[in-house]
Amino acid sequence: CKQDMLQKKNAVLVDGVILNGPIMDSKAGEKFVEEACKIIMEEVVQKADDVTEKVCEWQAPEMLKQILDLEMRDTGECHQKILQLCRDVIKYSVKTNHPRFFNQLYAGIDYYSLVARFITEALNPSVYTYEVSPVFLLVEEAVIKKMIEFIGWEEGDGIFNPGGSVSNMYAMNLARYKFCPQIKEKGLSGLPRLVLFASEECHYSMKKAASFLGIGTENVYFIKTDERGKMIPEELEKQVQRARKEGSAPFLVCATAGTTVLGAFDPLDKIADICEKHGLWLHVDASWGGSALISRKHRRLLHGIHRADSVAWNPHKMLLAGVQCCALLVKDNSGLLKKCYSAEAAYLFQQDKFYDVSYDTGDKSIQCSRRPDAFKFWLMWKALGTTGLEERVNRALALARYLVEEIKKREGFQLLLEPEYANICFWYIPPSLRQMEDGPEFWQKLHQVAPIIKERMMKKGSMMLGYQPHRGKVNFFRQVVISPQVSREDMDFLLDEIELLAKDL
Repeated sequence: CKQDMLQKKNAVLVDGVILNGPIMDSKAGEKFVEEACKIIMEEVVQKADDVTEKVCEWQAPEMLKQILDLEMRDTGECHQKILQLCRDVIKYSVKTNHPRFFNQLYAGIDYYSLVARFITEALNPSVYTYEVSPVFLLVEEAVIKKMIEFIGWEEGDGIFNPGGSVSNMYAMNLARYKFCPQIKEKGLSGLPRLVLFASEECHYSMKKAASFLGIGTENVYFIKTDERGKMIPEELEKQVQRARKEGSAPFLVCATAGTTVLGAFDPLDKIADICEKHGLWLHVDASWGGSALISRKHRRLLHGIHRADSVAWNPHKMLLAGVQCCALLVKDNSGLLKKCYSAEAAYLFQQDKFYDVSYDTGDKSIQCSRRPDAFKFWLMWKALGTTGLEERVNRALALARYLVEEIKKREGFQLLLEPEYANICFWYIPPSLRQMEDGPEFWQKLHQVAPIIKERMMKKGSMMLGYQPHRGKVNFFRQVVISPQVSREDMDFLLDEIELLAKDL
């Protein structure tokens, strides 16, 4: 083949490499994409709401390594083998779009968001300048503007980024920059001891962000919460005063709207009062609970959020925009994001371009290459409208309420607390423990129940449900309702299946 190429007219050979014509077989590639998409349609999309399918086909790690043949070799495999590998990857992956996947704070499939992902994966854009990503930059601007309206701000700024954890880190760094702008050039030396405040129930990303940014995890003051997991404002006031007496410099309060385990919403209005009194930046981590803003019935959960300086909100959770779809929204509209993060790279953000360079938003990001995640949310929102998104939130919380009432009716099931969002936390007490006296031995035995049931459901593939210990309480189940494909029958199945899996415990 190489000789044939060399004999052609104008053949060019450099360093032993023939430069004439493409080396990629486009026709074969197109055929492969067509066949792979057919597999995706058959094995993922068309089975998304089929409860007779398994949530997962469990295999131990060493066995799965053998099944998948993970070794990369010098020569490529034929297309048929790669297609079979695609089938195997789907077969042995967890089906997060299954109606009985209740394991995380995301689930289900939205078809419009999925198509949006297909489009962006095929186009392979990077959202930093208008010249390379005109459509997606305008889409992100439109989505951020609409999200800001739901928060209740008259104006603002924002950026999509890879996860709520990164949003929280953005906010922490932004609050610090606002407090002491010289840190961008001078660094940490010469600064006072900076202190921030977060709920005991906050996401673990707050500690990670403090570590990553050089603030230090010891300088995160965790504020006590009440029995429902809400930050106690009076305790926050005490800790702010304590930090000042110690000679520290408080600069940030992180409130949570929808905690990871209990689904608690901090009292934002009272926390905002304290922040205003002491001149502290208020960040609200609404990664999980932010989507309640879409619902006229449930937005009261976030009363006072308009007083925040920044908000993290993940549409990929309750609204099904597809992982990952996460926004940091900022009330300040003076270009604070850009001032904090700009590096003014002349090879990318030239100021003498032929169009309005204010649309080159990449300089307000900590990333260079950035995915067009807002497009998933935009296309879905365009298709469903605000009322369609609102219906998703209302239905999820109505199903949660139904499950709570069913738990109360059934022997052996015990709620930890009445939920205010979609997190339903409960114990299952098997028959052998129901007559046992309440005491250390009882709780020790109950602690072992949830992990055994979890193992059995995973190996059976019937459903997936999370569990954990929490603040002195032994292992309990945390069921989360999100997907619009979930029905009342799935709630009944969940309770029946737990009883079935634990009948011999």
